[in-house]
Amino acid sequence: MDDQPIDRPIDRLIDRFLAAIEAGDIDTVRSLYAPHAVIWHNDDLVEQSVEDNLKVLRGLHRTVADLRYEVVRRARLDDGALQQHVLHGTLPGGVPVTLHAAMYLRVEDGRISRIDEYLDSAHRATIRAAREAQAG
Repeated sequence: MDDQPIDRPIDRLIDRFLAAIEAGDIDTVRSLYAPHAVIWHNDDLVEQSVEDNLKVLRGLHRTVADLRYEVVRRARLDDGALQQHVLHGTLPGGVPVTLHAAMYLRVEDGRISRIDEYLDSAHRATIRAAREAQAG
C-alpha cells in the first residue's frame, strides 16, 4: 500500500469489506453496501445490483478456496478509494489461481455505493470455467 496513513473510516470500511469477502460472510458484505449500490466489471460491462453481486460472490466461494486479497496499493479519494489488488485462491483439484484487478470504490454515508472493477479477464475466465464445471 502507499505511505499515507490508513486509519480513516473509508479505509476501515474497505478493509472490512475485503475481509468479509475472504471469509465468505455474505451478510456482512450486504450490510456494507448501500441498498442502491451498483457493481460494474470491465469484462461484461453490466451494472449489477447488490443481490446479483452477492450471488456472484457465493459462486466464487463455492469454486475458489482460501480466498485472500493482496492489496498492492490504495489511493485515497474524498469519496472512496482507487485500489490495485491481487485475489489469490485455490481452484478445485488444488490448482492455484490469481486474479489481478483494480477498482474504484465510492462511499456514501459510510457504505459502499459503487464499485467499478477492472479485472484480468483471462484469469476471471479460468475461475468462471471452474465454476461452470462444478455446476455440471
